[in-house]
Amino acid sequence: MNRFFAELKRRKVYSVAVAYIVAGWALAQGVAQVFPVFDIPNWAVRLVIVAIVLGFPIALVLSWFFDFTRHGIVRTPDLKDEIDVLPAVSSTERSIAVLPFTDLSPGEGRDYFGEGIAEEIQTALAKIEGLRVAARRSSFWFKDKKADLKEIADKLNVEHVLEGSVRRDGNRIRISAELTDCCNGFTLWSETFERALEKDPQFGRAWTGIAKAWLWLADAYVAPLEAYSKVREAATNALTIDNDDAEAHVYLGETKRILDWDMDGAAREFRRAVELDPKSTPSNYFSAAFWAARGERDEALVYLQRTSTIDPGSLWVNNSACELYRYFGLYDEAMAAGERALELDPAFVYGEPLLGALYREMGQFDKAIELYAKAQRLNGRPGFGIAITYARMDRPDEARGMLAKAVASRGSYTPGDAIAHVHVALGAHDDAIRELERACSERSSSLHFVGIAPEFEPLRSDKRFLSILRKIGLEPTKVFAAGAAR
Repeated sequence: MNRFFAELKRRKVYSVAVAYIVAGWALAQGVAQVFPVFDIPNWAVRLVIVAIVLGFPIALVLSWFFDFTRHGIVRTPDLKDEIDVLPAVSSTERSIAVLPFTDLSPGEGRDYFGEGIAEEIQTALAKIEGLRVAARRSSFWFKDKKADLKEIADKLNVEHVLEGSVRRDGNRIRISAELTDCCNGFTLWSETFERALEKDPQFGRAWTGIAKAWLWLADAYVAPLEAYSKVREAATNALTIDNDDAEAHVYLGETKRILDWDMDGAAREFRRAVELDPKSTPSNYFSAAFWAARGERDEALVYLQRTSTIDPGSLWVNNSACELYRYFGLYDEAMAAGERALELDPAFVYGEPLLGALYREMGQFDKAIELYAKAQRLNGRPGFGIAITYARMDRPDEARGMLAKAVASRGSYTPGDAIAHVHVALGAHDDAIRELERACSERSSSLHFVGIAPEFEPLRSDKRFLSILRKIGLEPTKVFAAGAAR
């Protein structure tokens, strides 16, 4: 109804109605005064008034279809026609790249802190509607590269670049940031911040943010024992201040799973998180992954589907959903999620495309190799997936070569279970068990998924493998049954 009244206004029907009534009234008054002077009979006056009244709806109908302009009477265009002839809106998007913040702290080895800050800013900016944010790996590729901001902006196809630095001295930290318009080279904004915890140690969300930063640094940049200890400390501080912080419960649950292998304790934290914030992506996704690892298929799928509904445009959610659906043998759902992830990240800046593992499990080795190879060309990082695929194709030398490259590309820490995947595919079960035992001692965050992962089926009758699963809090029979449902 509102649209109908708006259309009446656009077609000037209201204006015509008012003008007609005023003019008609004036005409009727004039006729009533003038006609008797010329001895014109009263029936003629009544006829004019009737004509004025009957003409009112006709005028409204005509005003719907025609406009009176300085060029004469023209047809009123339909709304679609008007839209078609409007000037084209500029296709220029608001766009930005966030570079890793430079660490100016005394000493070395803290680059991960500046990278973590940049990642947090990227995540926050990506939620702003209408703002295109260059993907993390694309932006971070320029770290330590001698390139000016204009060149970086051109290569990333963005208009603005945010850069900054961090300096930590004892318990104090200073973060400086600067936003540059790379079209003209002018600085749009710059600011220096003190760490929130120094200003207000009772600000619980700051502790939650620190827990999240350490969680995402774990495994990829920092060994899990160190990183998850920091996660636990920060999450505990957050919950001491506000025990209803759902996200802090999620991160504390992860530390109970990974550091303590306390699966019941972790379950309580995840359930509490969902209870506090049922529409939270972290609450639902981490719950889905947790129940999948435990072999609780139905519960995992409920949370996974909920996550996909809450955050359908998340690259992280879709890439991970592809893997979890694959574990359960739901290949159609896995394919849909994996393809969405590729649409969101065509340059593979997120990392290894988990859709490749699905192709491999479906026997489509050529597609898997093509996808993995393309990812490696674009992000410059060899993956374990292509090594597993070569092994499954009975190309062991190439598999070992890719495994060596993948390990070398990850620096000082590589999760043992990642390497074990390749050893199982090569039939080197003793080597696989050795790496899994290392993953136990180092508390790899992905270790709990080896029970349900189809890649480890050849080890399911190995007593050593069963012992590892029980050690980390899993029930082998239940986990195997959940995966066997595929």
